[in-house]
Amino acid sequence: MRIATYNVNGINGRLPILLAWLEEARPDVVCLQELKAPQGKFPETAILKAGYDSVWLGQSRWNGVAILARGAGPIETRRGLPGDPQDDQSRYIEAAVNGVLIGCLYAPNGNPAPGPKFDYKLDWLARLGRHAAQLMAAELPVALVGDFNVIPAEIDVYRPERWLDDALFRTEARAAFADLLAQGWTDALRELHPDERIYTFWDYLRNAWGRDAGLRLDHLLLSPAIADRLEAAGVDRHVRGRPGASDHAPAWIELAD
Repeated sequence: MRIATYNVNGINGRLPILLAWLEEARPDVVCLQELKAPQGKFPETAILKAGYDSVWLGQSRWNGVAILARGAGPIETRRGLPGDPQDDQSRYIEAAVNGVLIGCLYAPNGNPAPGPKFDYKLDWLARLGRHAAQLMAAELPVALVGDFNVIPAEIDVYRPERWLDDALFRTEARAAFADLLAQGWTDALRELHPDERIYTFWDYLRNAWGRDAGLRLDHLLLSPAIADRLEAAGVDRHVRGRPGASDHAPAWIELAD
């Protein structure tokens, strides 16, 4: 079972790139972030023709998350992260696929920090932590997958000293991610590549892609009930280099049946 995450940075504008990648990589489950499309503008028909059923939570102009599944339709179990009924940002959707509960998330960026946006980011990550703890307590096979907008460690960024005050790398955000792992979640990419510099995002500015000045923001976390099935993990870097591509590349894992 191959599970992937891909921040598409506008699903309709980059639909040809998404469809081409789906055809070549053929993941079983895909978590998409930053749809930048309202609920009624999600390209369900085109994705269905590509062989994928889908559930999604859209939002006009910003945010938006979706779960695609090949061969078995995702059974939606939750839309929206619990803990704040006033939060109307489309950042979390959850569905069961082939015996695995998939939580697809798009965490807030949080910049500029400090400030209200950073406060919202920390509150959102705290709510994610509480929900993750409940999932962990249920002892289910769960994958929390998506753009966490957190650089976990110095190895995950090309020039750590330049990011110390950025919301992606500030101590508080990294601590929230570390607290999540301390619950027992496995960071799949880092589990199989403990010492390798792995990036999933390259900014459009300052020739970041050409210089390989990247960040690892997209993560796949596995509960203990599924972590022992982890066989492979990687990033489809070449997708980032295609004309008109998202500033993220798809990251993926393979689980034994």
